[in-house]
Amino acid sequence: MIDLRSDTVTKPTEGMLRAMMAAPVGDDVFGEDPTVKELEDRLAHLFGHEAGLFCPSGTMTNQIAIQVHTRPGDAVICHRDAHIYQYEGGGIARNSGCSVSLLDGARGMFRAEDVERAIHAKEDWLPNSSLVSVEDTMNRGGGACWKVDELDRIKAICRQYGLRYHLDGARVFNAIVAKGHDPKEYGERFDSISICLSKGLGTPVGSVLIGSSEFIRNARRVRKVMGGGMRQVGILAAAGIYALEHHVDRLHIDHDRARRIAEAMISSEKFSHVRPVETNILIAEMPNPTALQAL
Repeated sequence: MIDLRSDTVTKPTEGMLRAMMAAPVGDDVFGEDPTVKELEDRLAHLFGHEAGLFCPSGTMTNQIAIQVHTRPGDAVICHRDAHIYQYEGGGIARNSGCSVSLLDGARGMFRAEDVERAIHAKEDWLPNSSLVSVEDTMNRGGGACWKVDELDRIKAICRQYGLRYHLDGARVFNAIVAKGHDPKEYGERFDSISICLSKGLGTPVGSVLIGSSEFIRNARRVRKVMGGGMRQVGILAAAGIYALEHHVDRLHIDHDRARRIAEAMISSEKFSHVRPVETNILIAEMPNPTALQAL
């Protein structure tokens, strides 16, 4: 049986395991793990930023970014289907003491005009709107990709009103491969980016948060408080380096297979609706869920 529940159930290839076992390591809390530093530098420079921070999960990198960009009592603007709101345990409130301004929009995406309307006036009794977060690809939107023109319009609103701009890039490489983006040009529009390595890229664990050197210095302190400071973790970082070198170019295979499965579902009477497929996520609806047993 092929497990298609998620792109998180992958297992390391033999080549990845060999790279992990051969990785030079050091104490990353002291900033002395050479493999971790290589991974952080590679991703930061690839996306046009100054520095990176290796963490256990994308939830942690998102939550660290939110805490660095905000102060308690602030408001974070995001889509109501965003991972940072739906799947991170209320961390925006628990970790950063912030509220959320939730936006609507087809397939998990909103417009610059929606962001502008959600920004609170500078009144003593209102939360201070300080951060906008977008997710690309959009998980609950069926792996949908943002249009860069809209991302730029949102950036302009952020700059106009003094808000920070974060990308939950859990599947950002899927978006880059699907749309042919230049990573540096794409990444420079954001103040921070969370990049997950344990989804379509197939590593066993790990995400990297990137941004300016000052941002990452502050992020490192927050990581320590959250319990994310690890020691000889180059064994895991090596998997990320291997994935960057060998797995990114293969993501189009996942996208093609997802489209082929969608085409088969569309031709089947067992599915009432199959959402458009842009990358590696397929969402379909069944009028009779018990019909799944007959597939």
